[in-house]
Amino acid sequence: MENTRRHLISLAVLTALSLTVPATTFAQLHLEIAKAPEQAPKIAIVPFGNDNNALYPIIENDLNRSGSFTSASQNLPATAQLNQIQADNWQSAGVPYVVVGQLKPIAGNSFEVHYQLYDVQKRQYLLNEVLTVPNSRVRQAGHMISDAIYQALTGIAGDFSGRIAYVLRNQATPAQRYTLQIADTDGEQPKTVLSSRDPILSPTWSPDAKKIAYVSFETKRPAIYMQDLATGEREVLASFRGLNGAPSFSPDGKSMLFTASMHGNPEIYQMDLGTRQVKRMTTDSAIDTEARYAPDGKSFIFTSDRGGSPQIYRYSFDDGSVKRLTFKGAFNARGTLSADGKKIALVHRPSGSNYKVAIQDINTGITNILTPTSLDESPSFSPNGQMVVYATREGNRGLLSIMSTDGRFRMNLPSEQGEVREPAWAPK
Repeated sequence: MENTRRHLISLAVLTALSLTVPATTFAQLHLEIAKAPEQAPKIAIVPFGNDNNALYPIIENDLNRSGSFTSASQNLPATAQLNQIQADNWQSAGVPYVVVGQLKPIAGNSFEVHYQLYDVQKRQYLLNEVLTVPNSRVRQAGHMISDAIYQALTGIAGDFSGRIAYVLRNQATPAQRYTLQIADTDGEQPKTVLSSRDPILSPTWSPDAKKIAYVSFETKRPAIYMQDLATGEREVLASFRGLNGAPSFSPDGKSMLFTASMHGNPEIYQMDLGTRQVKRMTTDSAIDTEARYAPDGKSFIFTSDRGGSPQIYRYSFDDGSVKRLTFKGAFNARGTLSADGKKIALVHRPSGSNYKVAIQDINTGITNILTPTSLDESPSFSPNGQMVVYATREGNRGLLSIMSTDGRFRMNLPSEQGEVREPAWAPK
């Protein structure tokens, strides 16, 4: 067995994973598994020693909702603990991976978490690590352990420790009818960024995930604000005559694309966030909107009806050329790029009034409908590109849904306090 790796998860690091925005909270989103993969490798998360059910259920739920594994943590076929795993028993039960661990209180209101990931077939430990965790950050540590396990087994970075911003609309509370919130990707630990009587739209993260830009109608006309999540301080970025909407940060965080109609027609503009100078990027008689930078910063995609119907186009910064990207269907909008720049998630209307999230391969142009629901909007990729969060409706509920890009897994995140819209997955 390889030597135990020790990591210190300092208070400062874990605080960066949580928010220091005002502590107003709302009831969390409720996780509902809507579709589970029919076949996936089993993984057993054995209850951790001295855990009091605080840590291991988080890891179990994370891996179970990844769509890549099936939980085998109920009716365990054998016992196991650190350095004591009877491989034959687990192999006979058809469980290829086992996770064991133990918590130990230490000085400074902290825990030492020792966990191991065991490959039953290979008879070897894939992970054997010790983390030092402040008492108040056990939940974040659970998500980080899930990230490490997922990467060890798939070769892809996990996104369980990430966050999602969204807008909650609650007609029952007029003074806080619209609330911009941020929660863990499992819907837990929601925190309020802004509450308003007036609509809040299009939240988008800065590349370092320390700030959020959004559209607010609090002055009875749309304006783009940027808010620091650590201090709560915010400033107006765009409040020009007419429309101001659809903000998007550049990959280096120095610029922002947005839609404005200051000259009459909705066009794409770029703002230098250092100087606040604005440059017009598109000039067309059609509506140009919903711009999103490419990950390499060399181009951006946007929605335009210049061809007669809403479609996705790409603008190149090198020469100012514009190229149409979508051709399947009469409606394609709200495009967003995966972190590797190879895929676009978009809202696609195959027929009638059905609006579904689809994934298009940039190189081949092949578009595949992803979602089974029919009133979908606002898709946003997870940082590793394996999941898409989007807003949809089921019956009379407006909720968030997260679906794997291979279509094998889907979960819903509704709220008892209203409709959930406008999701945006935080960058890594």
